[in-house]
Amino acid sequence: MREYFRPIAMAERVPGALPLAGGRQWFAQVEVLTRAGGRIVAAGDLPGEVRDRLSGARGAFGGLDMGRVRLMGILNVTPDSFSDGGLFLRPEAAVMQARVMASGAEIIDIGGESTRPGAVEVSVEEEVARTAPVIAALRAGGLEAPISIDTRKARGAEAGRGAGASWVNDVTALRFDPAMAGVVAKAGCPVVLMHSIADPQTMQDDPRYDNVCLEVFDALEARVAAAEAAGISRDRIAIDPGIGFGKTLEHNLTLLRGLGLFHDLGLPVLLGASRKRFIGTVGAEAEAAKRMPGSLAVALWGAAQGVQMIRVHDVAETRQGLRLWEAVQGSTDLGAQP
Repeated sequence: MREYFRPIAMAERVPGALPLAGGRQWFAQVEVLTRAGGRIVAAGDLPGEVRDRLSGARGAFGGLDMGRVRLMGILNVTPDSFSDGGLFLRPEAAVMQARVMASGAEIIDIGGESTRPGAVEVSVEEEVARTAPVIAALRAGGLEAPISIDTRKARGAEAGRGAGASWVNDVTALRFDPAMAGVVAKAGCPVVLMHSIADPQTMQDDPRYDNVCLEVFDALEARVAAAEAAGISRDRIAIDPGIGFGKTLEHNLTLLRGLGLFHDLGLPVLLGASRKRFIGTVGAEAEAAKRMPGSLAVALWGAAQGVQMIRVHDVAETRQGLRLWEAVQGSTDLGAQP
């Protein structure tokens, strides 16, 4: 029976502790999981290749050192995104927002199609018309930070890259468009592979898992293998467990508790939970735009679990919270800027 390994993250180094994914967290124990159950073992008792996979430093991704948490700012150039639809549809508003976010986020993620539950597909022509001019204007204005094009369509990725995007963020992990893997491979750019099921219109129609953490892990592992088979080198791949995409509230909470498991893939991990419905449910806030406090709590939980990137709407607030979290742990230069 296959075994999976979830390092149990901690902030302080104790005897026998190893660095978690080469970052600023540690682990001295690991939960060894199977579909029949689990057990706790000391990190030093792991097989060498597992120990190296869990503790080894992740290589730079898109030019960013993965030894510290990086923030990805969300810029939805759409009329119908769940929390900020329409606010940044005008190119001038989108460019201004991106510049504001760039003061606290290392990556700007720009999308032109809402993938909220129930959303209908947007034509690739409309998607490109929304995103490419904004990306081009940001580059023309001197923005040097990595820009991620959030798209599931090959032509959307090509246009975004042509306008100046640095990498691709695909919520379907290259499943939606058969041409997407080839476009990414040819571009030689980084790609984020996110777990999702079905499509936005139907993904929340009674999603079911026997073991959500292990099934999401297996699905991502398979998509990573497919990406490599298409010619995308492993050092250009990051993964995202897809909080809120084809998951119930309990699925989301279970994935958050088990986030450390995804380090077993040996790749940078991105967490995107900002303002999502489960935060409103647990935090008793129906209005998505008012879910910053709950989103910050989840972001800091992700940082404590060793994720390398966190995708957020509220960049300034999350940056402030993250700097305080790092300072309390003694793991930041108090004079440094992001």
